[in-house]
Amino acid sequence: MEWQQIIGFYNVVRFGSFTKAAEATFRTQSALSRQIKSLEDELDCQLLDRNDKRKICLTSAGERFLQFSTAIIEGYDALTEDLGALKNMREGRLKIAAPFTTIINFFLPVIKVYREQFPEVGMTVLDRSQHNVIHLLKNGLIDFGLILDSNLRGELTSIRWKRVQTVLMTPENHPLTRMKKPALADIIKYPLVLPPKDANSPHREDLERRFRKFKINYNVIMESSNVELSFKCVEIGVGIAFASVVPDVFSTRRDTVALLPLDHLFEPDYLVIAMQNERKLPSYKSAFIRMLFEECPGSRVAPS
Repeated sequence: MEWQQIIGFYNVVRFGSFTKAAEATFRTQSALSRQIKSLEDELDCQLLDRNDKRKICLTSAGERFLQFSTAIIEGYDALTEDLGALKNMREGRLKIAAPFTTIINFFLPVIKVYREQFPEVGMTVLDRSQHNVIHLLKNGLIDFGLILDSNLRGELTSIRWKRVQTVLMTPENHPLTRMKKPALADIIKYPLVLPPKDANSPHREDLERRFRKFKINYNVIMESSNVELSFKCVEIGVGIAFASVVPDVFSTRRDTVALLPLDHLFEPDYLVIAMQNERKLPSYKSAFIRMLFEECPGSRVAPS
């Protein structure tokens, strides 16, 4: 019996899907299926009931093996942290996930400094959407996630990191730049670049609910889930865009695009460091959080 077989079986049951388990363990679906079949051959019993193709069902033997694999994995995690304590908490594993824009604008300098100070730590950084970051956190597949507080909806434990404002991106000399506090009724007269319609993110739904109150037809010329893409669309004149930004970086890139604060229309949000629970962190993990709160050169825009 091999460790990867235990991990594979555990994740297939946890996610209820070979496809999702394969993605979480960075394997192909066929390789994962072969691992579990090999495990069943070794144990000389069937762990999964394959009669129902629509969902993962465990046999009685599978239920018992799930208890075994869960205990093994939880014990391994506890052991690695205990061993880290014996080594002055300088060794261990650290997995972080965040959206692309957060990684490239805020996180890259931290990665460099952290790896220099903690070379013994196995560090993995994942580029994932806000929703996928939350999914990974809930399933214990990462240690920390960097996401907007509004997307957590009261779930998980979080530490506020950076204050975020909603702004309107417009070309530098756009008519809206001459308004001190542009109203939504004025904004929706122009072609809009909006976030995608996504059941996992309430931002687009909230915007359209506000728009409908004015009974004015509005034109969504493009959907963009990335601030960098929205910025480029505004820069070349495709439309104007709503975005979430960190306030102390308003002066960046003002040569071609204006960022108009919409504090009079939207409450501020926060970029947070989210984790599964509040248990005591080993020093190499708490050091990562500490570094995030130090000044990060090159910081610009938060995820929209």
